[in-house]
Amino acid sequence: MSQTGRQSINISKVLCVIMGGGQGSRLFPLTKDRAKPAVPLAGKYRIVDIPISNCINSRFRRIYILTQFNSTSLHSHISRTYKFDQFSAGFVEILAAQQTFNNTSWYEGTADAVRKNLVHFLNHDFDYLLILSGDQLYRMDFQDVIEQHRETGADITIATLPVSRGEAGALGIMQIDGEKRITRFVEKPKESAVLDSLKISPEMNAKLAIPGGRESFLASMGIYVFNRSIITDLLDNPLSDFGKHIIPHAINTHRVFSYVHQGYWEDIGTIRNFFEANLDLVTELPRFNFFDMSAPIFSRPRYLPGSKINGAQIDHAVISDGCIINRARISNTIVGLRTIIGDGTELNRVVILGSDYYESQESVDRHEKEGQPRIGIGAHCKIENAIIDKNARIGNNVTISAAGKPENVDHERYFIRDGIVIIPKDAVIPHGTVI
Repeated sequence: MSQTGRQSINISKVLCVIMGGGQGSRLFPLTKDRAKPAVPLAGKYRIVDIPISNCINSRFRRIYILTQFNSTSLHSHISRTYKFDQFSAGFVEILAAQQTFNNTSWYEGTADAVRKNLVHFLNHDFDYLLILSGDQLYRMDFQDVIEQHRETGADITIATLPVSRGEAGALGIMQIDGEKRITRFVEKPKESAVLDSLKISPEMNAKLAIPGGRESFLASMGIYVFNRSIITDLLDNPLSDFGKHIIPHAINTHRVFSYVHQGYWEDIGTIRNFFEANLDLVTELPRFNFFDMSAPIFSRPRYLPGSKINGAQIDHAVISDGCIINRARISNTIVGLRTIIGDGTELNRVVILGSDYYESQESVDRHEKEGQPRIGIGAHCKIENAIIDKNARIGNNVTISAAGKPENVDHERYFIRDGIVIIPKDAVIPHGTVI
């Protein structure tokens, strides 16, 4: 896009809304004590930092986050991280579901969440309402989306992504014409004949420059732009969800267009996707690049010391700030903030979310007298294919592996989801435990 086109976008005319999601059951137990957007990511971030950073890098600084479950840690993160100066008119604020004299129900879906806050939104001066998902890992310049929205004269623009046939059955699939106007929408199509009818045509494949001309389908990314002039009418009904209800109806009554995104995008709303997306970051050429300073990912500044490595062997790992790693062997692992790892421990394919604080020596001594380990991972442990949530106490000589176990297990000390062992927040795993 030309710089002239960019300058014609009035950034003060865009209001951003990030959907915080419901109970986050697909990410349980990581969402047992926190909202889904507050789940730690990549060692030092939170999931919510991704959409907020995309907004800030796009120069859109009026941002609301809608949530209703376990929002305490999310409130804390937002209030400590995103503070704009008093002259910018920018803000990042949480709107939690609340019961009122007129409405006693919680958010029942994405559209219902916007509807319940619509009067609040309409108090702002904006032309475009940008709706974003709170559980995705991607980079996008939303100015490009707004510019296409304006150029096409769209009422609604939906960001879409080319996906394979195997992925299409779990997503909402769009069909577009030569102008990228959406003519059809099918939610999670399973039948081969339906999928065949939704396939991107060879001509459109070439026009979109999809690599290799591979068989592709356009999937909704859960990112929407609505004109202010139509949002009230679209929500003047009991329908609760944009993707399932509002958009399919709007295709027949409004100008609905697709913005086709072809960069990296990953839904990290499940334990498996969250785990694999984190581990991809330790590869030599990760698909998502946190080192791209042209569009940085922002998070809370913590002023921690640099990590200290005492003779460890480390191969393909991300080591966050403030860690102390003794003579351990670490491979394909994310090591979160303030993590302490003992001598002789072996970690392979582990995502450690870190600790919220350094434990005092008094606390260490007290727990030791009670037969409990300190916060962190003890000595001579062997852990693989696992997620270690914050502030966990893992003793010495502990073995953790999902090998030979069912895909899904609920235990008083741990959980298994999709073949991945999860040690929950504040868990205590005694010395010598074998999981």
